[in-house]
Amino acid sequence: MLNIRGNRQQFCDRVDRRDFLSIGTLGLSGLTLPGLLRAEAASGKSSHKSVIMIYLTGGPPHQDMVDLKPNAPSEIRGEFNPIATKLPGVQISELMPRTAGTLDRFVTIRSLVGSDGRHSSFQCATGRPFANQPQGGWPEIGPVMSQLYGPVNAAVPPTIDLSMHMEHLPYNLPGPGFLGQSHAPFKPTGESLADMTLENIDVSRFNNRRDLLNKFDDFKRHLDKKGLPRDADAFTQQALDLLTSSKLADALDLSKEDPKVRQRYGEDDPRILPYSNKGYQGIVSKFLTARRLVEAGARVVTVSYADFDWHSANFKHGRKVIPLLDQALTALVDDLHDRGMQDDVTVVVWGEFGRTPKINANAGRDHWTKVCCALLAGGGMRTGQVIGATNKYAEEAVDRPVHFSEVFSQLYYNLGIDPTLRTVDDLTGRPRYLQDDFKPLPEVC
Repeated sequence: MLNIRGNRQQFCDRVDRRDFLSIGTLGLSGLTLPGLLRAEAASGKSSHKSVIMIYLTGGPPHQDMVDLKPNAPSEIRGEFNPIATKLPGVQISELMPRTAGTLDRFVTIRSLVGSDGRHSSFQCATGRPFANQPQGGWPEIGPVMSQLYGPVNAAVPPTIDLSMHMEHLPYNLPGPGFLGQSHAPFKPTGESLADMTLENIDVSRFNNRRDLLNKFDDFKRHLDKKGLPRDADAFTQQALDLLTSSKLADALDLSKEDPKVRQRYGEDDPRILPYSNKGYQGIVSKFLTARRLVEAGARVVTVSYADFDWHSANFKHGRKVIPLLDQALTALVDDLHDRGMQDDVTVVVWGEFGRTPKINANAGRDHWTKVCCALLAGGGMRTGQVIGATNKYAEEAVDRPVHFSEVFSQLYYNLGIDPTLRTVDDLTGRPRYLQDDFKPLPEVC
């Protein structure tokens, strides 16, 4: 075995960095990837790590959820009261009693900084600022995992987007960027879901067609050394894999879930906001679907939830939106623990920025980019802690500012990747680091 000596550094799953480098070089001594996977299976260790991202569109009000300021003036503290949590001395909003009771399973970040200030999912999905993008654009984390590792199971796409289509187009995920459409997140909604059903077609016919396509491909490559476009081959393969297996359809079918588990997540509320018909609904069953998908083999699943862009009626909307999130989120984290998946699946909950400390004339909070919040769970991290603090009015970070990109580096580390060493090639063939400068969170490893 070839060993590369260097400084010791641990992943959040307690795997030593030096050991990881030794494992990563096994291919040089004759052990191929299939052999490595067989060895992992024999040892009982899984190489399947996943991320579930809950995107809180519009920017959630940090001072009404996890960073309340009860001693501030009324025009800042708002209408909600803090309550005690399972962590001594730590309080969060009265609208989140379930999270309060299980806060030992979360990492609460109260000092998230570096917001791009854009009403967009881009920074939450890519970990990058929107400006100065390479040709084709930065890819989301899901397409990166698709490009680096491909699917865990051929019948389950590595990256899946369960988000609703939102009227404000930048809220919708930005896509695979320069990695190309073959790595785009699969959206199992609308026509895509209907197309997954075979009507009176024998599956064996697809095997014959697959063989025929392979023969045509071989012939074409003899005529043209460049071969068919990469994406065309990938799309054909993905379509055949999805159609000839029920694994994805079964994961999406919540009727196959234990009704008691389904009930724990709460009831969907498609009219949770006055403008929910524009794509901002409280569909909490998607949280359960996300768990079923990572269990089936998905590497990254993204779910958008409701909307938090409350320039008016902040407290009226909060009383409906936040408690339902509280129930679904804690059900998801508890579910992962119940199934022994808490070390393999990372949950991240965040939005693109925070809200103004001062309440406006319409009982709303406006955009605030100086500081916001995030919740993390699972991933083998050391949970049960609060990172960072803001000043007395929740205006800015005064202790341990945490950059968006630090959280993103943590997500990659939980997936078993050092983002400051690993690269993907852009459209010019230039290798691009997954993260340029930011290391993961030392507090959780």
